[in-house]
Amino acid sequence: MTEPALSALWRAIAPGFANHLWQSTLVAAAAALLILALRKHGARARYWIWLAASLKFLVPFSLLVGLGSHLAGPHHFAPAANAVLYSAVEELGQPFTRAAAGAVSPQVSSPAIPTLQRLTPELALVWFCGFLFILFIWMARWRRIAAAMKASVPLSAGREVDTLRRVERVGGIRKPIPLLLSPASLEPGIFGITQPALLWPEGISRRLEDCQLEAVMAHEIWHVRRRDNLSAALHMLVEAVFWFHPLVWWLGSRLVEERERACDEEVVALGSDRQVYAESILKVCEFCLGSPLPCVSGVTGADLKERMVHIMTDRFLPKLDFARKSLLTLAAIAVIALPLAFGLLHATPGHAELQEAASPVIAPVFESATIKPDNSSSDGPPRARVMFSLMDGSFSARGVTLQKLILMAYHLQDTQLSGGPDWLNTQKFDIDAKFDSASTGALRKQFPDPPKFDDQSALRGLLVSRFQLVTHAETKNLPAYDLLIAADGPKLQESKTPQRMFHLGKNEFTSSGTPISLLADELSRRLGQTVIDKTGLKSNYTFTLHWKPDANAEPDTARQFTAGTDQPPATTTDSDAPSILTALQEQLGLKLEPRTEPVRILVIDHAEAPSEN
Repeated sequence: MTEPALSALWRAIAPGFANHLWQSTLVAAAAALLILALRKHGARARYWIWLAASLKFLVPFSLLVGLGSHLAGPHHFAPAANAVLYSAVEELGQPFTRAAAGAVSPQVSSPAIPTLQRLTPELALVWFCGFLFILFIWMARWRRIAAAMKASVPLSAGREVDTLRRVERVGGIRKPIPLLLSPASLEPGIFGITQPALLWPEGISRRLEDCQLEAVMAHEIWHVRRRDNLSAALHMLVEAVFWFHPLVWWLGSRLVEERERACDEEVVALGSDRQVYAESILKVCEFCLGSPLPCVSGVTGADLKERMVHIMTDRFLPKLDFARKSLLTLAAIAVIALPLAFGLLHATPGHAELQEAASPVIAPVFESATIKPDNSSSDGPPRARVMFSLMDGSFSARGVTLQKLILMAYHLQDTQLSGGPDWLNTQKFDIDAKFDSASTGALRKQFPDPPKFDDQSALRGLLVSRFQLVTHAETKNLPAYDLLIAADGPKLQESKTPQRMFHLGKNEFTSSGTPISLLADELSRRLGQTVIDKTGLKSNYTFTLHWKPDANAEPDTARQFTAGTDQPPATTTDSDAPSILTALQEQLGLKLEPRTEPVRILVIDHAEAPSEN
């Protein structure tokens, strides 16, 4: 995979990854508050809360949100293409106004995109090296345990086996646990997840009395009942993937502490003498080494001094009352239900989107296309003419540059395009193309209703096949404007007819049924900076925007009108009109706020001048 592709991939996943990190951190903080409320109760509940906080790192909320969207039903999803289609002649206009699927769009940039998105892909290499380092350390420790297992011999009779079977009956273990005698000095520990075995160090039995031997084995039996090895293995996976996050290592220590304390509480609750049990743990610690891996549950984990105090303290640990059980239940429901609910609500569109989804999307293909250099006179203002006919499915363009074609195909603003050959915005072309017969027939069938016609896909295909266009997306910090609704609210009239028409003049924008995104595109061209539509207005609107003309502006060369109209509206030249920013707020109830935004741009990696055939 090339460096630009890796860079684009990193910048695509960085925002979601950063969101997942802070969401998981927030869940861990909420878990800490619950632990605080349960500090005077048994360790069992606290252990499961910490484990849930750990497993949250493996389950992004986006999965639950996606599940909620899926449960909403497939009929809730509107197609990617917009129904707006312009049949007109225009200069520097964009008939391909739909935000194509996968196209670069400024609207995807949030004002709170994390700093992580702006870091280079080399960070992924650092993570991978850390991941391998953690695996290497654990593999070395695992080989140590595997060597002890290989050198061990099974015990089928004796004092240890009789004690283990007696403890199994008391602890409710139905399937006998194999007992393996090991020459290594490792502490007694449970090895394995699906088929656990008790690894017993040779010689430790001679140092333990019968009651102490039974207490140690009872401790290990509770590790089996609680499936502590499986839980520890899952958290080890969290530590390997998120090794850079200090919180996951802190969670690991809390899990070991609470699981050992929970087993201690169960052993004492079964009737073991506190002093005998504490002495047995101290003897094991005196003659044996601790387990090198958390997924091999031993008896000496956590802070030994605190455990001794906890074991020897003769106090009654109250069970969870109704209020605390309700609190835990509500917390568990909230963690799962809130993302699902968000997905359900987010997937539910308005009435207009349901109507739009009812019409099929036509994905056309150019059946034939002729591209020639434009040799017309360059005298006068530059003029590009683009026409699309609904009747015969023809597409024609006169005097268009490759830059303008890319802007139309990907619905970009000028500031969102980077790179390309020297002739990108100077060499002009004439294009005559015909859509395939199936698309043309569908167009005729739906005429005069505006069909859902994904002409952007067709134009992108033409650029790839004839101009050999290769691109990739990047994110850069650029000066930009946020297009917002002013304090007094919008002063726009929603269009009631399917007719789309607009007129672009030197100091005027007249619309009779166009989306706000088109206004944002024109403002971006006039101001020379990216304008991001954050109004949330989704309909088509009728309005007139008139501002003070710029002395350096070009003559009126940008106009669009509906087919069959002989002349576009005249351009007004009122020198006393307000500036464009003031006019926007006074006349339309909208405003522009400058800021530096991470804006996604399209970078041209390669392009060639097409042949005429």
